[in-house]
Amino acid sequence: MSAKKIITVFGATGAQGGSVVKSILGDSKMKEAWTVRGVTRDTTKPSAKALEALGAETVTANLNDAESVRAAIKGSYAVYGVTNFWESGDGDVEMAQGRAMADGAKEAGVQHLVWSSLPNVSERSNGGLTGVLHFDSKAGVEAYIRKIGVPATFFMPGFYMSNLPGGMFRQAPPSNDYTLALPVPASSPVPLLDTEDDTGKFVKGILLHRERVLGKRILGATEYLTLEEIRTQFQETFPEAGKTARNVELPHDVFKNIMMGSGRSDAGAEDLLQNMRLLNEYGYYFGESLDESLAILGEEPTTWKQYMKKAKAWANLK
Repeated sequence: MSAKKIITVFGATGAQGGSVVKSILGDSKMKEAWTVRGVTRDTTKPSAKALEALGAETVTANLNDAESVRAAIKGSYAVYGVTNFWESGDGDVEMAQGRAMADGAKEAGVQHLVWSSLPNVSERSNGGLTGVLHFDSKAGVEAYIRKIGVPATFFMPGFYMSNLPGGMFRQAPPSNDYTLALPVPASSPVPLLDTEDDTGKFVKGILLHRERVLGKRILGATEYLTLEEIRTQFQETFPEAGKTARNVELPHDVFKNIMMGSGRSDAGAEDLLQNMRLLNEYGYYFGESLDESLAILGEEPTTWKQYMKKAKAWANLK
């Protein structure tokens, strides 16, 4: 019996990385062929122990320490690389972390790096939106990976469904109507992703179709729904709670002030404002179809209606 391939998963206790670990180890055929090495800063915490209980090996690494990143990658056939821009709020920090993973993958002879990327909004909007820093820095790492020649596929996660229940879509005073309030028209299309359950489905598809997807971008979303359709499906799913649900288009300055009031810096608030504007003005994926990306899946992705029914924030709605 041939030795199993090792996939090293960064951010293994987070939403994306955790989904990859659970998806591979929850699939009997994948588990026969792959060993999962989960990277976390603390292998003693309960979330890391939970991964070990599933059959993962856990190792410690700090993304700001390139040597520890290289050590974690050593011996891997594949790597899932993801960074958290919001931890530092600094694109240069995120790019340094991503380059450390890319350099480690190059040095170790990794055969398939799956990088969690996003579009370069500054470039693709021709300078129309230059403040979506957490997209542009990930795109900068993608460019670096392509430059140094690591065999790679670029997973482009869509709009997190988890942002909506109890967050962007919640009861608003004084009427307590369920309100989806964003600084863009209700006609804006949103590519929705159940990050915790479906990231792993896409990454499994990428691993199983390596030759087909090398060098390509895989768009990680179930479907495009407009903000109005998101609200309408909420009303269909929860007819009692959704009776008076509504969409509200916030003025840009109001949205930005709300973001700053929740602790964001001016640059961070502007980043999120322009991220929302992207939906309406250019499109999150700049109008690209999801068909080719969905075709690699071996499992059905989660729909918005399915997600709403399991969302903890809406567990008691009717």
